[in-house]
Amino acid sequence: MDSIIKKICAGDVRSASRLIRDIEDKIPEARAKIKKLYAHTGKSFIIGITGAPGAGKSTLTDALITELRKQNKTIGVLAVDPTSPFTGGAILGDRIRMQRHAEDTGVFVRSLATRGALGGLSHAAGNAIHVMEAMGKDIIIVETVGIGQQEIDIINHAHSVAVVLVPGMGDEIQTMKAGLMEIADIFVINKANRAGAKQLQTELTSMLNLSPKTADGWKPPIVIIGDAFKPDSFAEDIAQLAQKIEEHHIYLQQSGKLTERMHRKAMAEIKDALAACLLEPVLESLTVSGELEHFAEKIKSRKADPYSVAEEITQRFFKNQDKK
Repeated sequence: MDSIIKKICAGDVRSASRLIRDIEDKIPEARAKIKKLYAHTGKSFIIGITGAPGAGKSTLTDALITELRKQNKTIGVLAVDPTSPFTGGAILGDRIRMQRHAEDTGVFVRSLATRGALGGLSHAAGNAIHVMEAMGKDIIIVETVGIGQQEIDIINHAHSVAVVLVPGMGDEIQTMKAGLMEIADIFVINKANRAGAKQLQTELTSMLNLSPKTADGWKPPIVIIGDAFKPDSFAEDIAQLAQKIEEHHIYLQQSGKLTERMHRKAMAEIKDALAACLLEPVLESLTVSGELEHFAEKIKSRKADPYSVAEEITQRFFKNQDKK
């Protein structure tokens, strides 16, 4: 076993951070290391925290870390930040908010940049989760950037998904209709001291009563989180959220749904790996040669259509592969 693999499996933060950085930067050696790490993954429980920007996901995640550490759980946190327009790196807002956990050896927080990835998750997120699993973290929290309907990508990575809503943002229920309704295992009404919290809870309850999702044996609970500036009541609310997440974990195990979700995760990983092995080299080759720009111009001027271009590229690529 490589020394870096041994170090990561022993929980070494520096080695894990270096590998996640190499994954983000698409360093070729990183993929080989992930292959070796993979046998040491699959034991962590993965929680997705998602919702619109400004919903308070980072504050909830920070408080959830504190609650789970009281239970002696080791925690990995993957905070997927918007990409900085200047550096291409993560803005790191989430990691700054969670700075108070920096000295805790049982907590590992890492920010990833979306780098234009759709679905609110970085392309590197899946492999970064594997690194944290190999470190032996009991629970991994994946906090997504929050970009509306495309947030559904989180279901390919997490076992339990908590969707965070805030009263008074105007389009909460519209957001639910746009697709988040289907992926939520737990709903969180955050900042519930604001006006409109009761109305939001009533509307959400009505939608849940009509949802076919509840037919599979789990009805997503609605957890109310009050004022973060009232520490005692806020801590009680967070403890209730942690309890509901644990109840969902138990439900998944007892119902066999956890196996189904792990299968779905495996399917998503195959698709991601295929994209990395097949699509990325082709796009890189076309970009370097300038052909990608040429094809784009042809499509823009309607001299070609996207499907014909894709078929031409695919045929050429596979013919080259056959010759090897």
